[in-house]
Amino acid sequence: MTPRSEAKPFNRVTVLMGGASAEREVSLNSGKSAGKALTEAGFTVTSLDVGRDPADLVRELVASKPDVVFNALHGRFGEDGCVQGVLNLLGIPYTHSGLLASAAAMDKAFARHLFTQAAIPVARGEVVKKGNATSIPRPHVVKPLNEGSSVGVYILQDGDARDPLTDWPFDADEVLVEAFIPGRELTAAVMGDRTLGVLEITSDRGFYDYEAKYAPGGSRHIMPAPLPQAAYDEACALALKAHQVLGCRGVSRTDLRYDDTGINGSGATPRLYVLEVNTQPGMTATSLVPEIAAYTGITFPELVRWMVENAACDA
Repeated sequence: MTPRSEAKPFNRVTVLMGGASAEREVSLNSGKSAGKALTEAGFTVTSLDVGRDPADLVRELVASKPDVVFNALHGRFGEDGCVQGVLNLLGIPYTHSGLLASAAAMDKAFARHLFTQAAIPVARGEVVKKGNATSIPRPHVVKPLNEGSSVGVYILQDGDARDPLTDWPFDADEVLVEAFIPGRELTAAVMGDRTLGVLEITSDRGFYDYEAKYAPGGSRHIMPAPLPQAAYDEACALALKAHQVLGCRGVSRTDLRYDDTGINGSGATPRLYVLEVNTQPGMTATSLVPEIAAYTGITFPELVRWMVENAACDA
């Protein structure tokens, strides 16, 4: 990794956005918002709408002569280590996590394995090949192994006649099936070596899926999450630990579930579970990480400035 202290001051920033993944529109919004905030923060900004051809990306990147890249890509190629590898080869510092951490976080099954080895609590789960049965009883959650923004994620309840293990609505040979964790949806933002805070997400849809995330009025945010102090502190600690176990840098966002449904029922002790780490969280002024940062007094231009000033390269 190129140490930040040895690099020249960053002035010219190229923002990568768009891409060809299922999260293209989300990425375009992130890139436009981040570019505007970077300009407000005093940087000279060039925006690139990335297509499918890596040769075009390299040519356009070199032509833009960046001191640093702000990576606003989401989904495949943008946050799975691929574009990070290109930037490493070019020797251009970039925001967010490096190649290895990006690839590890994007592979949900591999990330679960790392979390389990580090004693980070996760839901019971297994990878299921298309056409095979799962041992996870319903209700359970079906997830693609390498998509973000809850793309393709859905819950199968008891009595649901659908069988995603033979006819699921996305192109894959295998999926991750996890036990559904009841309770509350939480997300925590990590910035460098500290957790900024924990936010609770509620939705009338009953599940924080893609539509709930991005449709107007699809969800409501409560910051800070109204948790018992011990649970709030534990959520912060788990988010930071997951960030570190994966080897992330810069800013990340960890999604969690807090099962407190036994308080008035069975008497079971409330428990937190880590769902996944997003190494390329949404970066509009109203996205979750900027919202959490704003609560702590960090403006959006200040946040993206910090990200650029702490950019690095694995070369």
